[in-house]
Amino acid sequence: MTYPEPRGGHPSGSRASGPSDAPLNAGHAPAERLGQDRHPVAPARPSGALRAAEPDWAAPTAATSTSQAEWELTTAEAGRRGPGKRRAGRDGKPVPAKQKGKAGRNLPAAIGVGVGLGLVILLSLVIRKEAFLGVLVVVAGVGIWETVRALKVAGARPPLVPLFAGGILMIGLAWFYGPDALQLGLLATLLATVVWRFSEHKAGFRRDLAAAALVAVYVPFLLGFGVLLAEPDDGPSRVLSALIAVILSDTGGYAAGVFFGKHPMAPTISPKKSWEGFAGSVTAAAVGSGLLLYFLLDVSFGWGLLFGAVISVAAVTGDLAESMLKRDIGVKDMSNLLPGHGGLMDRLDSILFAVPAAYLLLSLIAPPG
Repeated sequence: MTYPEPRGGHPSGSRASGPSDAPLNAGHAPAERLGQDRHPVAPARPSGALRAAEPDWAAPTAATSTSQAEWELTTAEAGRRGPGKRRAGRDGKPVPAKQKGKAGRNLPAAIGVGVGLGLVILLSLVIRKEAFLGVLVVVAGVGIWETVRALKVAGARPPLVPLFAGGILMIGLAWFYGPDALQLGLLATLLATVVWRFSEHKAGFRRDLAAAALVAVYVPFLLGFGVLLAEPDDGPSRVLSALIAVILSDTGGYAAGVFFGKHPMAPTISPKKSWEGFAGSVTAAAVGSGLLLYFLLDVSFGWGLLFGAVISVAAVTGDLAESMLKRDIGVKDMSNLLPGHGGLMDRLDSILFAVPAAYLLLSLIAPPG
């Protein structure tokens, strides 16, 4: 950029021409090069004092005015919210981030929802066993819906209708006819999904059938063992023993992980889990179950310790299994149905693996009369 020269040399009072004029145009492209450079670099904006000292004959050209407008726009953009700054609220103050606990949860909401779900299960067991059966049917339906919805993110399309029907069938057969009928219900569900997908005439048959098998086994089949736990006369005590062991495992692991967690257990699957938290889970579940089974089911304290430790390992394994599934799919939560928890499946992950283990262990150490 060049400044226009006045006719007849410099005006009176200005500096004489000569070498001292060189700095005036230093660093600026000649006029003939401006036409070749389509994006000339705008000069640094002079301060107010320097601009006041500029002579009138140094008024900028039209091209200079355009560059100055671009410079002012760039400066305004730089003053806006940059990286690392929070967006301001309506009153001009930064919007505070949502507060979460050290383990990444909204702890008050998580506790409230957890207590509410526990009361629903407890009341259904106290009122009548059929009410508990109805709760399991609803839980299975919601769990199937959430898992199918999450798998669609990865491109799989497991058929929802036969999975719903198969889930109800499995739970009903387990209630009326026992574990063998539960396996037959699983087989019937898988056959129904095959027929349903054949009738749709869509691509990706093997992928969708594998996803449907995962949903059928993971949700209603494993929940069916909860029905088998509740079926004997002391069924409510058996169900409570399994659920309380899972709660103790989760609580003990949370507390130990927050206060003592230093060594990651599975950083690529669940970064917040630590070996210290796992030790807390096993210890809390073992001690609590030792006392609980002694008073509820007349089981010796030693067998109760073993029961709690096994349930804790199964619960942590189930939690890690769902975390791995969600990472493979690419979702954070199965849904946003439960505040502070995510989806219902985000709370069932530990229980789904613990319930079959509880049924098998209690069948050995406290067989039904």
